[in-house]
Amino acid sequence: MLASVYNDGAPVTIGILGGGQLAKMSALAAYRLGLQVAIIEPAEESPAGNMTKHDFTEGWLSEPELERFIEASDIVTLENEFIPVPILERIAERRLVLPSPETMRLVQDKFIQKETMRASGIPVPEFAAINSVQEGYDFGKAHGYPFVMKTRTLGYDGYGNATVTRDNQTMVAFTRFTSDPDVPRQMMAEAFVTFQKELAVMVARNRRGELAVYPCVETVQENHICRYVLAPAPDLTAETRKRAQEIAVAAVEAVQGVGVFGVEMFLTNTGEILYNEIAPRPHNSGHYTIEGSYTSQFENHIRAVCNLPLGSGDLIAPAAVMANVLGKRIGSGTPDTVTALFRHDKVAFHLYGKRTSRVGRKMGHLTVLGASVEEALASAKAAEADLFW
Repeated sequence: MLASVYNDGAPVTIGILGGGQLAKMSALAAYRLGLQVAIIEPAEESPAGNMTKHDFTEGWLSEPELERFIEASDIVTLENEFIPVPILERIAERRLVLPSPETMRLVQDKFIQKETMRASGIPVPEFAAINSVQEGYDFGKAHGYPFVMKTRTLGYDGYGNATVTRDNQTMVAFTRFTSDPDVPRQMMAEAFVTFQKELAVMVARNRRGELAVYPCVETVQENHICRYVLAPAPDLTAETRKRAQEIAVAAVEAVQGVGVFGVEMFLTNTGEILYNEIAPRPHNSGHYTIEGSYTSQFENHIRAVCNLPLGSGDLIAPAAVMANVLGKRIGSGTPDTVTALFRHDKVAFHLYGKRTSRVGRKMGHLTVLGASVEEALASAKAAEADLFW
């Protein structure tokens, strides 16, 4: 079957739009399968670009550079959901692009995304498009305070979101995101969800519709950034975990997704699972799969876009914990020392190779396997305390 991703004996080149850590880890999976990788990113010395001679550093907005990237690639995928759909359509005239431009149209705009999910019977919070301050007032009156005002595109890690706790904050939130005439933004509102846990499930789907479904995990957030991923999600019934997986599969199928997708959900205080959002790419909540699963999310992403059979996403140990390593300073992207960290000899350390650090930036991650989530989490916290930045 692997012969299907070779051209007359030459390995297929996977083109990746974006050169960050997700592209780097996807590229490593592709290299393990004997494939080649091309990277396009509007920057030099990106984490993934440094790994290949097919490194196009002027970015996809440069027509000559985009043309060179297309020529170098056989199949094209992406590491973030912010690539303009017209760019994807331009590439799709010449090369297979996965996830497809059609999928990305349904995902990029969070209002359209939520409408798509609701139409597929997936449980979602109350939401509405907000095109004026008055519509924001109307939403608050109809659904109560607090509610969340958010940009329909380009939001991540808490950027583009504002919690509106009373009516006189509505104008402030709306104006904050729409006042820049050079960056026109459409807005939406969502009812505030009171939840006991944030859950996530990775799903890989190939072109034949075959699936690999990973365990339901809990993500622990600090300042809108994921700090820990606990696999499997602790203190849940088997029925709840299965329901989360079912919602995740339904979400991927609703957008006809091909590749790997991260689906985020809320477990409410009443025990209901509500869909939050979908990432059409490898996702932070799936990094634990590199050491923790039979087949990592990155390898299954490459397998899926190449239409290969998918590997098992099952855990190889009772539990796995991933801890994001966040920047603690503005400066070099290299830690001062890793000697103390490496004394924790059962901890896997991934440094992404970013040139510069800033406070809160994802610089790497740690993964620990254990007999229980509690054991693995304790080991991860001890190890990260010994990483000096």
